[in-house]
This record gives sequence, structure tokens and C-alpha cells, in this order.
Amino acid sequence: MPQVLEFKLPDLGEGLTEAEIVRWLVEVGDVVAIDQPVVEVETAKAMVEVPCPYGGVVTARFGEEGKELPVGAPLLTVAVGSVELEPSGSTGAAEAEPSGSGNVLVGYGTGAPPVRRRRVRPEGLSAPAAPVASVAPLEPVASAVADTPAVPADAGASGALDGVRGPVAVVSPLVRRLARQHDLDLRQLAGSGPDGLILRADVESAIRSGAETPQEAAATDQAAAHPAGERVPLRGVRGAVADKLARSRREIPDATCWVDADATELMAARAAMNGAGGPGAGPKVSVLALLARICTAALARYPELNSTVDQEAREIVRLPGVNLGFAAQTERGLVVPVVRDAHARSTESIGAEITRLTEAARTGTLKPAELTGGTFTLNNYGVFGVDGSTPIINHPEAAMLGVGRIVPKPWVHEGELAVRRVVQLSLTFDHRVCDGGTAGGFLRYVADCVEQPAVLLRTL
Repeated sequence: MPQVLEFKLPDLGEGLTEAEIVRWLVEVGDVVAIDQPVVEVETAKAMVEVPCPYGGVVTARFGEEGKELPVGAPLLTVAVGSVELEPSGSTGAAEAEPSGSGNVLVGYGTGAPPVRRRRVRPEGLSAPAAPVASVAPLEPVASAVADTPAVPADAGASGALDGVRGPVAVVSPLVRRLARQHDLDLRQLAGSGPDGLILRADVESAIRSGAETPQEAAATDQAAAHPAGERVPLRGVRGAVADKLARSRREIPDATCWVDADATELMAARAAMNGAGGPGAGPKVSVLALLARICTAALARYPELNSTVDQEAREIVRLPGVNLGFAAQTERGLVVPVVRDAHARSTESIGAEITRLTEAARTGTLKPAELTGGTFTLNNYGVFGVDGSTPIINHPEAAMLGVGRIVPKPWVHEGELAVRRVVQLSLTFDHRVCDGGTAGGFLRYVADCVEQPAVLLRTL
């Protein structure tokens, strides 16, 4: 007899309390190995593949793609033990994985190789004789439908059992809940699924054909009171960004100063770096890498801006090292990957790490740890074709440097009007950690390094 084990959404770390199902990697009836990824979820910080700690046959999946689940909610159930399998093109019995690793984080576990997906004959599974810890008896797979979790039947107006008329052919909690919300008697419906199974489409069709319920009427009245328009849920990355920016505005008394700088010499120095050494000299040095290296040098001179505020203790905490965040726009929204120990890296090393993190951001494979722990942020909004902005500090940091586009402009150079490559630099800072003199000194040093790269070389 197989045991049916329930696998719940694990704690993915970094204080995350929920995740959205992006893509299921297995279907009901598939055979899974221990620690095989079964679902891809999106948290507020990254996309994560979640491995299942059990090996066996998937009997149910909880939640459709796009649904948000809290940590601890059921993800799927797996039948563990001897089950009769039906591989493609052959028949016979096979043994499912008998145990689980207990590991739930990507990259950890027994590393057992994935098993080719196989379908289970419906009659091959039955409910266990007696439930054990974390094991729940389920209805036979014959009454389950892919994407529809199988759970023990319950009673009530839309319950599963009727002592006179027999069981109602429905197993999905979602279908039951939908019926209850609309005061719909499931016994009056004819299911369109296998063996008369009542599906969600059957319930929705009955709702559309019936009269509007009081709940629907109230919802209609409420919708009429608000302007029509598209509603976009604030969740995932967008929700996390919204919460952090709102908190920054609430808690941090910020101020912004800015300056125009002649970046002609910086661009010439970059061209010289990338032209030296020939084809095998390594990757090109980016403008962002140069600006990042300038920031670490400026923070060494003005450590007040590499700090955070402990509000409860009423203390300013000056941090020993620089973990430099940089804003990266992706299809999933704005993310801020972090270059660890940027103060100890060369320009080339910083550039290589920025390249790696940017690619991971674009593909959605950044780990949560790569998006946290920053102490100062560099925001290059010039890539969007704009000259200036007033950055919002990335809470709980104390400052952010914004960089506009570098464009040819008329500029007085050595007493004469000339066309030079000019950039606007903006510094938003927490006025609790320093006064305007410190912030101005930091920004002026950055501008001096941009205008005369030799100023930076003097400190290396």
C-alpha cells in the first residue's frame, strides 16, 4: 500500500512569507525522484525552483499557475511506496522512491537523478490503510483531475456524502468553495468530467446561467462606485519594490544634491583601457564598472554614507565594508543585485560581477541572497535616455547615487566654449546620517574623479 505524503511550500529564507506559482514542472501521475524540482515559484526577490523531498507518484497539485500561496500551504501530494506504473510503450510494476530527503532548498539534498515521467494507472493507487504523521488519506486517483488537488471529502451543503443519494462527484476544494460562495447545490449538477466528475467549468457555467446572488450584487455595486480600468496586483517583485519605496519615503528624511560633470576624460580613459592589451586582454570595462569603483573610493573618504540607522536604538551604524547595489531593469521589474565586498575589488572584478549579476537578473535566476545586504546603491538611469532624477533611497541604506546619460553639450573647457561629454550626477542621502557638507563633499569627489580620472588613481 502506498503512503500519500503532503509536501508544503517551504520557507525559502530571507523573511519571505509567500510565493507565486509561475510554472508547474510536473503533472498529476508523474513519477518524481527525491529532490527533483517540481514547481517554479516567484518570491518578492527571485525566481526559485522548489525540489520535492519525497520520491514517488504525484497524486495532486495545489494551486494553479499565477496563484500566490503562503509558506506552509500544501504544494502537492506524493504517493510513496510500491505502486504499479505504466511506462510509455510497456507494462509492468516498478518501485517508487520509498523515502524523502527532507531538503527543500535548491542545490541541496541527495542529488538523486531525475526519473523519466511516467503515468500511473488510476487503479494502481488506493488510500493508505491508516494515516501516519504528515500523511493524509486521499481519494483514489481515478477521481482526481490534473491541476485539481485531491482531498478527503467533507460534508455540508456542497459536501461529498449524502446518506441517501450517495457521493457527489467532486474532489476539488476550489470547486466546493466556488459552489458555497454562490449558494449552488452540487447535487443538482451533471459533471462533464470522467465518470461524471464535476469540474470548475461546470460550476461556472451553472453560475452564469443562474440568478445573481447577493454577494455578486454587492460586488457589482462596489465596482460601479469605482472607475473602470485594469487592476494590476501589487505582488511579487513589483509588490516588494512598492513596499520598500513606500517605507523609504515614510522613514527616511532624504535630501538630494546634484552636479553636472564633464565626463570626456573618463570616456577617453575607458577607451584606452579597453584598447590596451589586444584581443585577449579580457572583457571590456563598462562605464558602470568605472562609476562603481569611483563610488567605493568616495565611500572610503566619506564613510557616513555607507551606513544605516537603527531607529530603536537611535544609533547610526557605520558599516565596515561596501556591498554595492546597482539598479537593473528586467522584464519582471526593477531589481537591485548586490556586488559583495566591492571595496576590496578592482574595476575589472567589479565589472565582471556586474555582468554576471545582470545576466542572472535578466533570466530570473538571481538568488535571494544576491538581492539583499546592500549598503549603497548606484542607479544608472541614463540608459533610459534621461538626464536627471531624484533617486529614492533603497531602505535601509543611507544614500543612492544616480547617473544620467552622457551626452555632448556645450561646455566651458580651459576658458573656451567647447563641445564636451557631460553627465548629471544626483545624490540622495539620509539627512540623519550626515549634513549637506558631507553629502556635497562626497558628490564633488565623485565628479572630480569623473572629470579627472587621475584623481582616482592617486588613491588606488
